Amino acid sequence: MKDLIKGLQEFQSSYVPKNKEFLHELAQGQHPRILFITCSDSRVQPELITQSDLGDLFVIRNAGNIVPPYGATNGGEGATIEYAIKSLEVEHIIVCGHTTCGAMKGLLQVGELEYKMPLVYNWLKHTESTREMVEENYGHLGPKEKLATLVAENVLTQIDNLRTYPAVRSHLHRNEIALHGWIYNIEDGSVLTYDRKNHAFVLPFTSLDAYDNNNRNPDTSAAPEISSQGSSRLSSAQRDRISRGSAFYHH
Repeated sequence: MKDLIKGLQEFQSSYVPKNKEFLHELAQGQHPRILFITCSDSRVQPELITQSDLGDLFVIRNAGNIVPPYGATNGGEGATIEYAIKSLEVEHIIVCGHTTCGAMKGLLQVGELEYKMPLVYNWLKHTESTREMVEENYGHLGPKEKLATLVAENVLTQIDNLRTYPAVRSHLHRNEIALHGWIYNIEDGSVLTYDRKNHAFVLPFTSLDAYDNNNRNPDTSAAPEISSQGSSRLSSAQRDRISRGSAFYHH
């Protein structure tokens, strides 16, 4: 707590005096263009990763960056998504998973959590389909590779779940919002983004306009493509990209 109090004092004595006009503008209202959905993990800081300022991001954080399907729960996620779209009129929604995610580790052994952590157990059931997909299609993988695959598939599952929300569907239909899937690598700070056209996690486009257009989908009736390996959307090469992160692209 001493470090937190020291940080508060430094913020109030250093940052506030230098940014009085900016803080005054923020006090008049918020106008974020991005809804950022990520994990509660203390090692993941959206503003730091994206170098964003106060007021830039509207953030949802929970264990496993999970978006329950519309109507599955009356929790805060659905209300926040609806508010972000209808009131704040965000133009982008990012679902950001991360490497070595504790929630995804728990999902791989979810049966053990039923009595140890019943609330966590019930929460992870919202993405049980992801675990089943990975177990059925990638059961031969080792623990590290399976976890990396689960992290990636979970991001795609949550994007699918976002499409079940009426507000999201209507804005997608009018091409007024874009959905993005990210994976943040804690160890080296790199980020892979989901390329919807090629069904692969890749480094972000150098052209931001191209990245934006690639992730807008006015045809919400089109389901994600399914690979020849069953219900999974990740090929073996794709798993390698995720496991090795950005190093894959520098060879």
